[in-house]
Amino acid sequence: MQNISSYKDFSAKIKNLESSFLLIYKGENETSKCAYNNIAEAISKTKNINVFTVDVNVVKDIHSKYNIKSAPSLLSFNKDKFISVYKGCNDSNFYNSIFNNEFYSSNSEIKSQKSVVIYSTPSCSWCTKIKLYLKENKIRFRDIDVSKDQKAAEEMVKRSGQQGVPQTLIGGQVIIGFDKAKIDKLLNLA
Repeated sequence: MQNISSYKDFSAKIKNLESSFLLIYKGENETSKCAYNNIAEAISKTKNINVFTVDVNVVKDIHSKYNIKSAPSLLSFNKDKFISVYKGCNDSNFYNSIFNNEFYSSNSEIKSQKSVVIYSTPSCSWCTKIKLYLKENKIRFRDIDVSKDQKAAEEMVKRSGQQGVPQTLIGGQVIIGFDKAKIDKLLNLA
């Protein structure tokens, strides 16, 4: 991991990199320390990965450029184009999957699909099963850990009226639990 001193410094470093990541964190924050350590562990298992870090307590001009309002946040880039953001602290396997492009594959077999968002928690076994099922079927999705994102948890409850996870949002339609038949129907998997 390479520390960044400014937005200008970061822009220059990623300009010609096919794939790079930026961890925006707060130095003394426990969740930020968790993300930093788990990303470092994931990097040790991955070859040729470009990960940069910036402490928002020290460098003030980067997070605002990408409209990032919470730390830790891991941003992904293709050259200097901002692609996506992963918020909070996740385990090293999650980061390893991101670094190895297992969540959003550019595999030509992937067809256009409805947007898919999963509201989950790390300790939820059904959440893990639904994510594995979607990966097996080459479905791109965004995973939101509601144990670490209170605002998302509130939005989830407001939308569905329920607190349980997993909750999946497919093209705007809510599915409570792992309802394989409904998922297959909405994503044309059957």
